Amino acid sequence: MTRSPAPWERLADALLQRHALLCRVGDGLAPRDFAGVFVDNDDVDRILRSLPGLDGPAETDLSDLLASVDPVVEAARADFVSSLGEPADGLAVAASNVGLDAEAAAVLALVAAVDLHPDRQRLMMYLQDSVNLPRPTYHTIGRLLPGAGGAVATLAWGGHLRRSRLTVEIGDGPVSTRMVGLADRLAWHLLADDVAAPDLPPGTRVIVGPSGGDLDFVLVPGGDPTSRAERAVDQLAGTRFLRCPLPENDSQWDAVVREAGLSGAGVIIDLERLPRSAADLIDRARHLRWALCSPTELPIEDLPDRPWRELPPFDGVEPVAVDRAATEQPELDVVSGGHLLDREQLRLTDAARRGLGGDSEAAVRRLARGHLEGLATRVPPRRGWSDLVVHPEQLAQLRELSSRYRNRDVVHHRWEFAAVPSEGLVAVFSGPSGTGKTLAAEVVAGDLGLDLYKVDLSSVVSKYIGETEKNLERIFTASSRGNVVLFFDEADSLFGKRSEVGDAHDRYANIEVSYLLQRLESYDGLVILATNLQRNMDTAFLRRIHVAVEFPVPDERARLAIWALSFPPAAPSHELDLDFLARQFRISGGSIRNAAIGAAFLAVDLGCPITMDLVALALRREFQKLGRLLTEEEFGRYFELVNTAAEEPALAIAEGVIRDAQTA
Repeated sequence: MTRSPAPWERLADALLQRHALLCRVGDGLAPRDFAGVFVDNDDVDRILRSLPGLDGPAETDLSDLLASVDPVVEAARADFVSSLGEPADGLAVAASNVGLDAEAAAVLALVAAVDLHPDRQRLMMYLQDSVNLPRPTYHTIGRLLPGAGGAVATLAWGGHLRRSRLTVEIGDGPVSTRMVGLADRLAWHLLADDVAAPDLPPGTRVIVGPSGGDLDFVLVPGGDPTSRAERAVDQLAGTRFLRCPLPENDSQWDAVVREAGLSGAGVIIDLERLPRSAADLIDRARHLRWALCSPTELPIEDLPDRPWRELPPFDGVEPVAVDRAATEQPELDVVSGGHLLDREQLRLTDAARRGLGGDSEAAVRRLARGHLEGLATRVPPRRGWSDLVVHPEQLAQLRELSSRYRNRDVVHHRWEFAAVPSEGLVAVFSGPSGTGKTLAAEVVAGDLGLDLYKVDLSSVVSKYIGETEKNLERIFTASSRGNVVLFFDEADSLFGKRSEVGDAHDRYANIEVSYLLQRLESYDGLVILATNLQRNMDTAFLRRIHVAVEFPVPDERARLAIWALSFPPAAPSHELDLDFLARQFRISGGSIRNAAIGAAFLAVDLGCPITMDLVALALRREFQKLGRLLTEEEFGRYFELVNTAAEEPALAIAEGVIRDAQTA
């Protein structure tokens, strides 16, 4: 079944028929072999007769011919103009969306008709007397659509068809012989394939929103990307929007302008700065609605020369964002952690939740992963409050830290306490090595449902001036993409006191500390600083610390609890005297754990249970590592064993195992 031609096709065919007849009768251009391949004497005579500088062509009476063809052309033109008022096909829709007038739409109809049908291309080669010109040239378009140069003007640099990127210029010869073709995206649109072109900027997506705004050009600075886009959708006129990053080249710009024009969409661009070339292009594409969304305000001198309205973004903080998302999808778990997520993080969390089997807590932790790898070491929280042995006062402080982070929404948003300078939290854990600072950070992170990222100082500190600050900025920027707990171990090496400036190194070291002070103030997450000596830290940091927890060496009661936790129920043991160990050895929790593990490996090697002899031998190794003397006062009845092991360790271990076996 033959398809009925569209009004734009009938107009194009009527124009081609009229011009073909005029060429044959008026110009004397008859079909001949090798047309357009060479110029013979007859061609020279005809061209000379037609040149305007030589009084133009001889008068030819074409009234009868025009009387027969003009009514056909005018009827086709009237039908075509009528179809533009009520778009009924792809070209009429495109012309309406872009805002083409009747003259520009007629040019587009002619170009499209030739581009989409090979027979019309053969006819065009005849009309233009060249096999190398299968598409209409600027000159031919002016002859097919005569007037005051309006048809060709729509294709000029300032013309509507050129600005909307619906047509393309082909060839690089003289302007009059350059051909005009149809953009591929429009060609596929007319062939009923309305898929977006692949040359759009990566990450481009379509947003459909309610019709509420009436603005044509807006600026949305601040907030998170999703909040900025929502504000733009709320204020721009229309219901369909194309959101994309700033195009990187002319091809991407053309694709954005073309796609937005064809679909009648506004354009929302996410950018950090606006190049002058981009501003000029936006200024020329006034038929589109634009929104420029940036983290900060754009300089006024960089903006296009057209009226604009600057809008504040929506408040991007969603204190119960994950809970809300779970309510919208009741088959998913509800998060009770009170995470503060902006709208962009909420969108990413929704996507992550679907990919993680509906685990909302895991989705929140997944936000920052992939950004911090190589900059910090992720420590998945595996231990909880029951694994932490500290004084009740320290335990209360740690729980207050966790509660303070969890309840930021109530204090800063519902009760409207000013978050100056940010909603972030800074805690310092101080105390000797092995007293539980890292474990406490892990427990707090686990209680909040967050990952702990331990900053590797070797990947941060650089001998080159300014590089340390750059590395730290990368860490803070990556951390801000998701909720994490940043943990700086041995923090006094980074957060040390500023000194008197004696040389350039002192000056830049002080700049580094000052940078950290400023960055901590602007960070919205939780930062934990661990140090063996808090007094080594700059006093300016202490003013910015919200929670300070001192971890002393554990007393006897705490040591007993740590010894008990250090031997799992699954580990085979024989008459371990934990009271003796807790009473005699005044060591940190880290040393206790190391001794317990060392005894376990000795037991595995000997094929026997963990005994007090093996624990004593493991403690001997731990004392050697710490540089402490072995005294009879501490080791008591095991003092002879650890002294003998120094000379004959294998024999001493065997004697201890045999003695335990005989006792059993």
